[in-house]
Amino acid sequence: MTDTQDDAVRLQKLIANAGVASRREVERWIDAGRIVLNGVQAKLGDKATINDRIEIDGVLLKTRKKTNTEHRTVVLHKPVGVLCTRNDPEGRPTVFELLPTLYQGRWIQVGRLDINTSGLIIFTTDGELAHRLMHPSYEVEREYAVRILGLPEYETIQKLLKGVELDDGIGKFHKIEAQVSNEKRSDSANNWFHVILKEGKKREVRRLWEAVGHKVNRLMRIRYANIRLHREIKPKEYFDLTGQQLLELKSKVKL
Repeated sequence: MTDTQDDAVRLQKLIANAGVASRREVERWIDAGRIVLNGVQAKLGDKATINDRIEIDGVLLKTRKKTNTEHRTVVLHKPVGVLCTRNDPEGRPTVFELLPTLYQGRWIQVGRLDINTSGLIIFTTDGELAHRLMHPSYEVEREYAVRILGLPEYETIQKLLKGVELDDGIGKFHKIEAQVSNEKRSDSANNWFHVILKEGKKREVRRLWEAVGHKVNRLMRIRYANIRLHREIKPKEYFDLTGQQLLELKSKVKL
């Protein structure tokens, strides 16, 4: 290394800052033996600087150039029927087909929505921002509008707030808010709620409601941290995050 040890950071953080992938994804690459640091296969815990030689699948990473690149962050309104993947073997539409073309770096998806869920997804070229927004330790709020069949009892709502055993651990809502008055809610009809989570388990909103006997038939993410999906942003449309909104988003994950 030509820089001092004080300049070195975790290898996964350095690569994420270059806009290649999220830190979590880079950690998986290291475990899989895909990354070489200064001619030696990298391992978790290694540190590096922008002057070190880093190869990913044999391709040299230009860390100095990319670390100094100004990042871009956008918010997409994902429609129902679109997949959160880069490529689909069946040729179905994907979220990455709806994003603007990048001439350097690559889009990193902040979390996922299943094919039948619509709403807000953040994409960024900033790997460190993506990593922190998805990491459970930062407890970033995700708010959803959800329509369920039937009317949950008071005890059911309390159970969802206290915690429900799922196959991958305890899940719970941080907040549940009915969107119509009690007089207009019906035991047999569909009822709308807004729910808030502080974690990102797979299909957690659907699984939580189904665990207490209520089928979800509409689901839309309407907020991630301080970023809301406003009505004027139609499905398939996106907007850039800049200025105060972006600064506030970063501050929520201590960037």
